[in-house]
Amino acid sequence: MKLFGRNHIIIMAITFAILFAMNYIGNSEPDKLERALLTAACGIIGLTIGLIIYNRGKNDNSPPQNFD
Repeated sequence: MKLFGRNHIIIMAITFAILFAMNYIGNSEPDKLERALLTAACGIIGLTIGLIIYNRGKNDNSPPQNFD
């Protein structure tokens, strides 16, 4: 998947919506909006970092020698 391509943007939106809804609906604290936004934003950041790590090793033409 291309980083910040169309598919990545769609998955980011779905991830944000699910994390936000889960945290907003299931929280009874007075600051539930802030907590839900922060958790959803951190989920998006984690998804992006994971894709950066995944795409970095994807096109590696020099794999380690004698890898067991």
